[in-house]
Amino acid sequence: MTLVVPFDGSELAEAALVRATEFGIVFEEDVLAVSVIPKGNAEYAREHGWIESNEDASVESVVSRLHRQVTDLCPSANFRHRVVDKHAPTGAIAKELRKMAEREDASMVFIGSENAGHLVTSISSVGSSVAAEESYDVVIVRDRSPAKIAKLKDASPHRRGKSDFYLPD
Repeated sequence: MTLVVPFDGSELAEAALVRATEFGIVFEEDVLAVSVIPKGNAEYAREHGWIESNEDASVESVVSRLHRQVTDLCPSANFRHRVVDKHAPTGAIAKELRKMAEREDASMVFIGSENAGHLVTSISSVGSSVAAEESYDVVIVRDRSPAKIAKLKDASPHRRGKSDFYLPD
């Protein structure tokens, strides 16, 4: 089983990744950060802070930046990415995340969302669709600064660095 974290590089996604890694240590489960990238959509990439204003929106540069962010924060986490059409609707991104969680036999999905209320359906955007799946439990992370947000590579005696980074052919 795997703990899956939809990862877009935001502070809440970082907090969700840290929480998942803490759970992974306790439950002895692997953690997988998953990013879904609209191919060639520079505006989307800039809005998410994946590229600078003068940078090209190549998949390789976006994947490289997100991968580096994941491994800097949690070296033991795995990283995967999927590419969707340039103007993919939110539903397509959520669908890719759900498919990845299913493929990886996720036991839990950690979603960073400041819009999470008392009902899962109040989660906006991609989160509500991913959280609606019944084959895994969902942890909603709303606090940008969990108690142990310090980089796990420095904080955990259980860390093991690795990188399974690769670029598509």
